[in-house]
Amino acid sequence: MTGDTIFALGSGQLPAALGVMRISGPAASTVLGRLCGTLPMPRRASLRRLIDPHDGAELDRALVLWFPAPHSATGEDCVELHLHGGRAVAAAVEAALAATGLRRAEPGEFTRRAFAHGRLDLAEVEGLADLLAAETELQRRSAQEMAGGALSRAVEHWRIELLTLSAGLEASLDFADEGDVDGDGGELPLCFTRDCRALADDLAQWLERPRAEPLREGFRVVLAGPPNAGKSTLFNALVESEAAIISAQPGTTRDVLVAGVALGGVPFNFVDTAGLRDDGAGEIEVIGIARARAEAERADLVLWLGPAGEGPRDRPVWEIAAQCDRTDVPPKSDAMRVSAHSGEGLAALREALIGVARSALPLPGAVALNRRQADCLEAVCRALVDGTRQRDPLVAAECLRLARRGLDALVGRTDTEAMLDTLFGRFCIGK
Repeated sequence: MTGDTIFALGSGQLPAALGVMRISGPAASTVLGRLCGTLPMPRRASLRRLIDPHDGAELDRALVLWFPAPHSATGEDCVELHLHGGRAVAAAVEAALAATGLRRAEPGEFTRRAFAHGRLDLAEVEGLADLLAAETELQRRSAQEMAGGALSRAVEHWRIELLTLSAGLEASLDFADEGDVDGDGGELPLCFTRDCRALADDLAQWLERPRAEPLREGFRVVLAGPPNAGKSTLFNALVESEAAIISAQPGTTRDVLVAGVALGGVPFNFVDTAGLRDDGAGEIEVIGIARARAEAERADLVLWLGPAGEGPRDRPVWEIAAQCDRTDVPPKSDAMRVSAHSGEGLAALREALIGVARSALPLPGAVALNRRQADCLEAVCRALVDGTRQRDPLVAAECLRLARRGLDALVGRTDTEAMLDTLFGRFCIGK
């Protein structure tokens, strides 16, 4: 990140009622003064004529807000220009800003500057990214909690507890001859193991929570079974779209077809797959069958439309009698009876799917850890458990240091540039 002053349109696609132009960087107030003549009062919306500094032409009449550093979204001097939302208006203002030496922002650069200046930590940034991508109420509420700092506050609480443990341990090493210090310099304080284990148990409860990936990506339901078992017909009925081609010819579905939908406010990814068979498949269909087996292995739930008991063994499986309206199809005992043609059992299947997905996803408004956050927390937990097994105070102190490093990585106090580049690349230009 450089000391450039950047700008970008931070609102939606134009034309619209308004277009919000964002500016951030050391030259933001100088450029605003050149556009408006004088600076408005900080953090107060002011109606101003925007004048092109180069030819004096009026660009627009806009509401202008100035946020001096460090009390701004990015921690730098920031400006917002609430323009009329026409494409030509925005283009004229962008041209004037570029002519004054400002640079167009890269994706996520505003948020990255907020992170660099301590306005957001890494966990809050990840929550904000999920909030921008949220499509269901369940996703929105979980992301809102993360972006609002729920995990960050918990991390700060754990960090204080770790520092307290470390301080007690250091005191026992350095001041063992003092009468009010627990420990004699060669032994751990009496409460050390107990307090370490209690903190590790607290972290373990967070690790047991449902994860963010199924919530972000949708509960993955794979329809599997032999050819002509009714998979594509049921798939179309569940997603309420003619997404899959239906034919009586075996092997019609040769590739994986994925459709994301929300049922009852819960995000789902339904996956239609090629019919599984050992004989009679062509070269392309064989590839589709291999992909179908791979999809079943990564499913949260498999709807098995084949013979009873022949579905995948290592994933949750529901037996489905998907053509229960047909008299020429042998009945399946202990299976959910469904007919996409008559509608029998479809409502019950949807409700059952919503129920099982809700039990696997975070509760509404609960914070869900993503894979990176869980890895960091697991490292902290391991270090604490290792600390409870030590008898040498110096080794125990090293375990606490590793635990603190894991917490720092969780909120981005220490991390790699490559990971940050990937994260901030998820944002739009104006964010």
